[in-house]
Amino acid sequence: MKITLTVNDEKREVETSPTTRLLDILRDDLHFTGTKEGCGKGECGACTVIMNGKLVSSCLVLALQADGAEILTIEGLSKGDQLHPVQEAYIETGAVQCGFCTPGMILASKSLLDRIPDPDEQQIKRGLSGNICRCTGYTKIIEAVKLSARKLAGKGGEEDE
Repeated sequence: MKITLTVNDEKREVETSPTTRLLDILRDDLHFTGTKEGCGKGECGACTVIMNGKLVSSCLVLALQADGAEILTIEGLSKGDQLHPVQEAYIETGAVQCGFCTPGMILASKSLLDRIPDPDEQQIKRGLSGNICRCTGYTKIIEAVKLSARKLAGKGGEEDE
């Protein structure tokens, strides 16, 4: 079957099986390799993308379900050389470590901040709860989300005096 989806604001057509996972379409057919395969069960967050404005595990989405969808991957978050404020914050706080979970964490952070612009620590933990990191202990990731919120609020990442 042929499906049409918009990935990172670009309309794409892919010839595939209805049961092919969105993860495989993104990585193998469209070469968006920032989306990672971790557990393959929707439990780790490595394959997280934003589909039609909602955070999803692309390993659990079938091609048939993705037909006509708008998808945002980590590659679509920056604009050319201009990183998104969430990406900048992850770098500035050292929340990137090995990098395997980073794309999913960043997209989960963006999704959270789109819904709750100034989350408290509990809201951040809930917002990231579907994403597992084996390197950081989450402290730097939580710091990155807090810094992202300040950057997006136009405070330049600086604490209020």
